[in-house]
Amino acid sequence: MRDVYIIDAVRTPIGRGKEDGALHSVHPVDLLARTLNALVEKAGVDKGQVEDIVTGCVSAHGEQGTNIGRLAGLKARFPQEVPALQLNRFCGSGQQAIHIAAQAFAAGDMEMTIGCGVESMSRVPMGSDGAITDEFRADFPCQLLHQGISAEMIAEKWRVKREELDEFAAQSHCRAAAAQRNGWTRTEIFSLNGLEADEGVRPNPDLSRMRALKPVFRPDGVVTAANSSQISDGAGAVLLASERKVNELGLKPRARIVARSVVGSDPELMLTGPIPATQKALKMAGLKVDDIDAFEINEAFASVPLVWAREIHPPIERLNMQGGAIAHGHPLGGTGAVLMTKLVNILERTGGRYGLQSMCIGFGMATGTIIERVN
Repeated sequence: MRDVYIIDAVRTPIGRGKEDGALHSVHPVDLLARTLNALVEKAGVDKGQVEDIVTGCVSAHGEQGTNIGRLAGLKARFPQEVPALQLNRFCGSGQQAIHIAAQAFAAGDMEMTIGCGVESMSRVPMGSDGAITDEFRADFPCQLLHQGISAEMIAEKWRVKREELDEFAAQSHCRAAAAQRNGWTRTEIFSLNGLEADEGVRPNPDLSRMRALKPVFRPDGVVTAANSSQISDGAGAVLLASERKVNELGLKPRARIVARSVVGSDPELMLTGPIPATQKALKMAGLKVDDIDAFEINEAFASVPLVWAREIHPPIERLNMQGGAIAHGHPLGGTGAVLMTKLVNILERTGGRYGLQSMCIGFGMATGTIIERVN
């Protein structure tokens, strides 16, 4: 298999997915177009060198429909010869976009691509691209549950207490705030619409207030708005190149993609997929858990990384070292590229060698990626 290198990666600051959020006024096409421009400018490459733009987007209709990747590429003034693809693997869309962009190299089809993702949840609400009727549910081979119910189910099965969820959520905010305060996110975020840092981060989370919130999905449950990811607006993009292209253009890669995995899992528990996705990626890479220096496990709900950790047994201090989606938000199709951008920067900041990213996905799936820092 030919090596695939991450040349550079950028992301927007993540805005609150509400009408008063800092990025609400930015059209989704512009949100991605400006991210693509920031990426090639930072990497110092000519747009004409890019052979495809693979874009993850979940609610792909309305302002995010009509192949938003192609529209954003044109809006960003990429040459008309640069094509684009839009895909939907739910929350794993941005990460899957990076996978597909990388797989073009393995096939020998391309030498430089972009894997990216975008979601403006304040303008195109989650779930607005379709509906599952009661009649459809009645004739389906398994229950089609809300993810929040699945978050409750895995917390119950693994006996994760409400206190653990709230403490993990508070820690996510504290770690994200520390990353902002120490300037660690400046190398990954570009200023957009006056926003220079993730809007949802709370520097001083009030744990007592978090513990007082009522459960959202079950009256006697443990999942609340505070220990769940935030509805958000944002985008991220990763520039990939083959070794031949690296040598031809004299590029300086930041990381190498070591392994890619995607799995299906129980569609009702739904959120346990990162466990087998991690195990599969580690096996493909010939690595062990202790070899990984930084883990990014998407915080769709606090129960997801906590249950994952109980099965994978990582050095817990390496998990979501700069906080996660509970603090900075989860712009669905964009989060995979956002987390990859974070992971590259965390490895460089800490001097770590290997990083692993995994995301739970609706109706029981998950993506996994292992990267190796190059410099």
